[in-house]
Amino acid sequence: MARRFHKMHGLGNDFVILDAREEPLEIDSARARAIANRKTGIGCDQLIVLEPSSLADVRMRIFNADGGEVEACGNAARCVAILTGGGSIETAGGTISGSAHGSEATIDMGEPRFGWEEIPLAYPMDTAAMPVAWEELQNPFAVNVGNPHAVFFVADSDEVELARLGPQIENDPLFPSRVNVNVASLEDQAIRLRVWERGAGLTLACGTGACATAVAAISRGLASSPVEVRLPGGTLTVQWSRGSSILMSGPGTHVFTGEIAL
Repeated sequence: MARRFHKMHGLGNDFVILDAREEPLEIDSARARAIANRKTGIGCDQLIVLEPSSLADVRMRIFNADGGEVEACGNAARCVAILTGGGSIETAGGTISGSAHGSEATIDMGEPRFGWEEIPLAYPMDTAAMPVAWEELQNPFAVNVGNPHAVFFVADSDEVELARLGPQIENDPLFPSRVNVNVASLEDQAIRLRVWERGAGLTLACGTGACATAVAAISRGLASSPVEVRLPGGTLTVQWSRGSSILMSGPGTHVFTGEIAL
C-alpha cells in the first residue's frame, strides 16, 4: 500500500514524516531503518510518525536512523508544528507545544530535568559538573530535555574528534539509556555547537542539543538568555531561566511530498 510522506528538515537535520492520524500504520525498528536508509529507502536522520493523541492535538513518535524509538526531537517538533499549524504535541518525553509563523516555529520544550536518575545515570553524581572524562572531554553538564544530553564546553568545538569520541560516550555504561553528546565553545555572545546524536551520529543540527547546551551555559554563567546556538546547519535561539520552560525558535523547511510503498 502506498503511503504519502513529507520530507522536511530543520537546519539540515532531516526527517521523513508519515501521517497516521486517520489511517493507522504499524512501524517497527526494521521498517524504520529501511525508510531511513539513504541508499535503499527515502533517507533521513529520523522517521516521524504522527498519530492521534488523547493528551494533545497530535502524538509524535520518533525513530532514529538505527531504528530505535526515542523520546524527543526539537528540530522535528518545529517541522511538525509548521506542518500541522501548531498546537500541543505528545511525545514519549512529555507533552510540548509549538506555534508556527510561516517557515519558522517556536517550541515550548517544557522544563529541563537535572536529577541523576532523571537523565538517567547509572549511579548518583553531580550532574552540573560530572566527575568523569573521556580524553580531553571532561566534567560534562548532564540534563534531560525530553531526552538525555551530556554537554562539554571546550576551547574550540571544531577541534574535537566527535566522530570517534561521540559513540564511546553515547554507549558508556554510565548512561543506561545512552546519551546525546554535545561539544560547545563560546563565540561572541553565542554558542557554537556540534552534536553526536544518540542512534543517528553526527547531524547538521540538533534541537534538543541546542536546548540542553543553552541550559548548561546559562546555568554555569557562561551565557545569558536568550542565546543564539550556532550549529553546522544554521542558528537556533533558545530562551530559558531557572524554574521555567525552554523556548526554542528556528526554521523548518518542507522539501517535498511523495509516496512510499509500505
